[in-house]
Amino acid sequence: MRERQTHRDRLRAQEFEAFVAGAGGRLLHTATLLTAEPTAPTGANVRAERLLCAALARTYAEWDRLRGEDPYDRTRQELAVRFAREAWRHRHPLGGVLGRLAPLERLVLVLRLYEEVGEDQTAALLGLPADRIRAVCDRSIAAMRSPGPRHPAAGSALASGVTP
Repeated sequence: MRERQTHRDRLRAQEFEAFVAGAGGRLLHTATLLTAEPTAPTGANVRAERLLCAALARTYAEWDRLRGEDPYDRTRQELAVRFAREAWRHRHPLGGVLGRLAPLERLVLVLRLYEEVGEDQTAALLGLPADRIRAVCDRSIAAMRSPGPRHPAAGSALASGVTP
């Protein structure tokens, strides 16, 4: 019995390692976009790495219960939830490409455009109406297109809608 459990644990670890090897880079990039940290120099995205590590730990803990669920989707969902909770508690602007957006704007933009999550799925994930997701996405795109700095706290919609 013990040998079977050990074999199962080893197989689980190998499957998870293969998943991380294949998806880890994209997931780290997603986390880096969410935290608005710079990608260079190496190690500049500490918050993103910590966020991803926590999301992956949760995915690994639930690995046996996924049963057909896509582990990438599960990890991405965990990233979004953890980011929303962290952004709710710690509002500090950084840099990065999306650093001038409010946390909710970054979250919606990354999910909708970078991760290509559908509007309804994003709305369900964040607990917001689809029309609100559409408005936040449109506002985020407009903000990214406009020249000049924008304070991340402007339109801090995370405080007014996302349940952590």
